[in-house]
Amino acid sequence: MSKPRITIKDIAKELKISTSTVSRALTDKWDVNPETRKAVLELAEKFNYKPNPISQNLKRKESRFVGVVVPEFINSFFSEVIIGIQSVLEPEGYLVLVTQSNESYENERKNIKALEERMVDGLIVSVTQETQNADCFNYLVENNIPLVFFNRICPTISTSHVIIDDYKWAYKAVEHLIKQGYKRIAHLMGPENLLVSKKRKEGYLTALKDYSLEINEELIIPCGIMMESGVVAAYKILEMPALPDAIFAVNDPVAIGAMKTLQKHGKRIPEDVAIVGFSESKMAMIIEPNLTSVEQPTFEMGRMAAELLLEQVNSNKDDKCYAKSIILDGQLNIRESSISKQLTSK
Repeated sequence: MSKPRITIKDIAKELKISTSTVSRALTDKWDVNPETRKAVLELAEKFNYKPNPISQNLKRKESRFVGVVVPEFINSFFSEVIIGIQSVLEPEGYLVLVTQSNESYENERKNIKALEERMVDGLIVSVTQETQNADCFNYLVENNIPLVFFNRICPTISTSHVIIDDYKWAYKAVEHLIKQGYKRIAHLMGPENLLVSKKRKEGYLTALKDYSLEINEELIIPCGIMMESGVVAAYKILEMPALPDAIFAVNDPVAIGAMKTLQKHGKRIPEDVAIVGFSESKMAMIIEPNLTSVEQPTFEMGRMAAELLLEQVNSNKDDKCYAKSIILDGQLNIRESSISKQLTSK
């Protein structure tokens, strides 16, 4: 059985002085008698006294905890970002508390409230597909609680964020399909309230316009962001009188769900339908054929988000810490799922 922790009260009782005097002696305050200070320090060393870190942090109005709220852990994307966050915060003496919202706004709100009540020094958040109400984020900003968004942001909140150039890389993904000779390109679109979905759809549409291809509303299929959404979308495609010859999906899980369903129904990838995803999941290089996808710098995204948060945490609360927008670059990794029919036949 472990010995009970020695407290300031124990030292005060032994020396027959007040706890406040002990506290001031231990923190080397100027108004403590030198002999009293010497007695306190000697007894503290004898008792092997260790200050309570929680109490110390509360006095300094900091907890040395940072909260991270992510929408899901099904895919490797968010865990890789968290590794980047930890690489910055842990060497600075912070512990990272991670919660996941299971793509539920209600869970997200509860997670944020729980972390705020535990007096975290700041929060790093990627919002859920359901998030439309920004009240809880407004509360954080209004109460000077440091907040940084990453990947999925709340555009109505003025705070720092780290994202990828979703528009640019969606454009490049669709441009790749066009240059491979595909003309009837479908888009499996993510939830409309997510900014990443809007930007990727814009990139898709602009690429079609720039290459004078017809924009067919039938080929823009609203989806979620899970694999099951890709399965449902694939069945809608299979019911079309004329199948698209290529698909650009909002993310890899949707792309993979669609691919496996089309294959199940006898469609060859890419000979019948080419497919491109977005996010470079680990599954992209495991499934057959390997999936062409836009790779996002996950570790760098986490690292930058943590640095932006520290900037807020360390700022003078009386000075306005201006919101910063960090837009990272990506990379299109071309694999078998999108190689041209003409090229594969050569």
